[in-house]
Amino acid sequence: MLAFVLRRLLQAVVVMMTVGFLAFMLFQHVGDPVTSLLGQDATQEQKDRLRKELGLDQPFPVQFAVFAGNAVRGEFGISLRQGRKVSALIADRFPATFELALAAAVLALLIGIPLGVYAALRRGRFGAQLAMAVSLLGVSLPTFLIGILLILVFSVFLGWLPSFGRGDTVQIGGWSTGLLSADGLLHLILPALTLAVFQLALIMRLVRAEMLEVLRADYIKFARARGLHDRAVYFGHALKNTLVPVITITGLQLGGLIAFAIVTETVFQWPGMGLLFIQAVQFADVPVMAAYLCLIALIFVLINLAVDLLYFAVDPRLRIERTT
Repeated sequence: MLAFVLRRLLQAVVVMMTVGFLAFMLFQHVGDPVTSLLGQDATQEQKDRLRKELGLDQPFPVQFAVFAGNAVRGEFGISLRQGRKVSALIADRFPATFELALAAAVLALLIGIPLGVYAALRRGRFGAQLAMAVSLLGVSLPTFLIGILLILVFSVFLGWLPSFGRGDTVQIGGWSTGLLSADGLLHLILPALTLAVFQLALIMRLVRAEMLEVLRADYIKFARARGLHDRAVYFGHALKNTLVPVITITGLQLGGLIAFAIVTETVFQWPGMGLLFIQAVQFADVPVMAAYLCLIALIFVLINLAVDLLYFAVDPRLRIERTT
C-alpha cells in the first residue's frame, strides 16, 4: 500500500510539472497584458517600463523558473488585472466553487444512484422508461441552456429563487460559506441543480447499465438459489459490485464539476474560480490562468488517488491481489 501511494505521489509531481509548463507556455500567446493595463494610448517607453517591472522582458525559461519556484511555495505571482496576489484571489474564490461543486455532487449521487437502481430493477415499466428519457435530455442539453431554463421558470415566472450571486455568507476563519444562511442556500439551489443535471443523468445511466450486467452474473443466480430475499440480493450483493465503476466515474466527475463550473458560474454570476478564470482570459492575466489550471490538475490528481484507495474498501479482491 505504501509503495502504491508513493508511486502515485511521484506521478502527481510529474503531472503537475507538465501541466504548469504547458499552461505557462500556452498563455504567453493569449494577449499582451501590458497593453491591457496601460491602454492603446500608452507610449512605448511606458510599456517597456511596465514590462520590466512585471518581469515580462525576461526570456521564457527565466519567467517559467520564477513561476515554478513561486508555485512550489504556494505563490503564483501578482495578478496583472487586480494587482493582488494570485494565491489570495484563489483563496477568496475557492470556497464558492467548492461548495457549488460539492452541492452538485451530492445532488447527483443522492438522486442518480437510486434512480439508476430503480430503472434497472423496473426496466420496461413506465416510470423506468420516463427516467431514462429524462436522463437522455440531461446528457444532451448544454449546461448554459439548462441554467437559463431554470432561471426562466423559477426566477422569472414563479419568482421562488434568486437568479444570480451567492447571497449572504458567513465567515469562519479564512473560509466564507453560504451554507449557514437561508439566503445563501436559496442562491445555491439553481446553480447547483444546473451543474448537477449532467452528472446526475450520467450516474443514473451508468448505475442502470452496471446493475443489469451484475444481475446476470453467476454469483447472483447462486444467491437466489440459496433462497436469499430480493432485498439482500439487490442491495447486499448487486449494488455493492455495481459501485466499483461508479466510484471511478463519480470521482473524476467531482473534479470535472470544479473544473467545468465555468459555464454555470458565468450564467449565475457565481463568484467562484470559474468566473475569475473567464475574467483572467479576457484580460490576458497569465499568472491567474496558469494558477487556475495548476490547481485543477492538483484536484484531479488528489481525487484519482482517493478513488484508487476507495477501491480497497469496496472491492476485497484488490486487497488480496496487493498482498499476494
